[in-house]
Amino acid sequence: MLVKWIRCTVVDRPAFERGQRKWAGLPGEPGFRGQGGGWSRARPEVAHVFAFWESRAFYDSFMARSHDRLAAAQVGTFKDAEVRLFDHRFDVKSGFEPRFTDADVARIAHCVVREERAEHFALMQRKVWNPAMAGSPGMLRGLFGESPGSEFVTLSLWQSAAERGKYRADGVRRLLRRAETETDVVRLTGDVVQLDPAWSV
Repeated sequence: MLVKWIRCTVVDRPAFERGQRKWAGLPGEPGFRGQGGGWSRARPEVAHVFAFWESRAFYDSFMARSHDRLAAAQVGTFKDAEVRLFDHRFDVKSGFEPRFTDADVARIAHCVVREERAEHFALMQRKVWNPAMAGSPGMLRGLFGESPGSEFVTLSLWQSAAERGKYRADGVRRLLRRAETETDVVRLTGDVVQLDPAWSV
């Protein structure tokens, strides 16, 4: 599965939100699996959108055919758009599905990892971070993805910001030490996203 993450700074919120509803046409596209998103809880002008496709071939076909027509409604409503693509490597918890209607917030973590430490980083995600997150009340499901250049993404969906906050408070420093994250990672950025049900496709 291909994971697309879009982050942008919105300059016309009402028009951007109207345009976001145009993406309701996506389910007819071959290979489309789901889409959702919302607003950064830390920076309310920043929007995040997560889209999922069965494969890169289906995604490339969509981009060549239908993307520009659907995207036209949002032209001029945002700036500083960053688009990143990741290949799904494994689930966090189990049985990831690109559904957003049962979640309140999403947590996105983007890591650039030292090339020689990439496999260790992925192993620690599976052995240390996954069990900790999967055992946290309120954590619904998530995924771990990879792209060339030793870039990784972890996306997790939570029932509420309060539940996600409990996980954060529950020994993250200990997990960081155990996973040797500081040794592996060159740069880590992330955000907590207040999901908007109207953006779910």
